[in-house]
Amino acid sequence: RDYRGGGRSSARETAMRVAAGAIAKKYLNSQGIKITGYVSQIGSIKADSINFKDIETNKYFFADNKKIKDLDSMFIELIEEGNSVGAKLGVCIENCPVGLGEPVFDKLNADLAKAIMSINAVKSVAIGNVDEMLELKGSEIRDEIRKDGFVSNNSGGILGGISNGDNINIEFLIKPTSSIKAKARSINSDGEEVDIEVTGRHDPCVGLRAVPIAEAMCNLVIVDHFLRNRAQCGEIDQSLPFKK
Repeated sequence: RDYRGGGRSSARETAMRVAAGAIAKKYLNSQGIKITGYVSQIGSIKADSINFKDIETNKYFFADNKKIKDLDSMFIELIEEGNSVGAKLGVCIENCPVGLGEPVFDKLNADLAKAIMSINAVKSVAIGNVDEMLELKGSEIRDEIRKDGFVSNNSGGILGGISNGDNINIEFLIKPTSSIKAKARSINSDGEEVDIEVTGRHDPCVGLRAVPIAEAMCNLVIVDHFLRNRAQCGEIDQSLPFKK
């Protein structure tokens, strides 16, 4: 097999990102910051709940072990058909300190979204409880503050481009692989319509491979903002005035 793979279109390019992210992860862990990636939906099969303990116990990084048999059956069918499906993934950043990010050009949410969107096959990124934001009113969706902290975390841990100390919740979608065994229509160099069939190995869902990549990209973004913040603010206390 050609070791060069598919060049810039191949996810092999992300191996260097995962290696760099592993170094960043060690530093963030020493600061108590934990970043966890997971799969919450593959095709039409959705996790009923997000259970971090389940993620490392199955081969899909899926957050609900009750769905594993259904996923096994679906992948057998996809392989037989030579077809593919998309996936919804998530990343949770726990214990992120207050004050990371800048209010205009270097917003933390903008840098995280850019990092995730740079991963192969990602088509959308959302931070916070976006599923309800279109239906609920501002009085219902805003994260009100009390003496002991925020009442809710609908904004996903970032307000005004700056981390607020709550968990940062990211969701993103991976499209179905287009280079599959099933035939497709295209045109040749003469402009004639022809059938094409991609040969070689095919992934029924590339979303499964994106979990460690997404974790690595978030590790890199957070460690960058963490070090920038420390350089700018030094030992200044940025904690919010909540009761401990």
